[in-house]
Amino acid sequence: MVTQTMVQPSSWIETGIELHKIRGLKLFKFNHDLQTRLEMLIERQKNYLLTPEETTELAGLTELDRIFTLMNARIIAES
Repeated sequence: MVTQTMVQPSSWIETGIELHKIRGLKLFKFNHDLQTRLEMLIERQKNYLLTPEETTELAGLTELDRIFTLMNARIIAES
């Protein structure tokens, strides 16, 4: 059995994350490069072309996307 080590979502905090002001609220969002990378990895996954390294990268990005969705929902709900 091969152990899969997920890329830590915090590794993208410095370079891949932006705050966008939407309807007066600052919401978390991937920058253009990171969003493009996520979309490319998803497309490669659909075509069964992911390498093991890309699989772990996709897992990390997916986790970070879930975190942002929850945080943004909370920001919106509390406004």
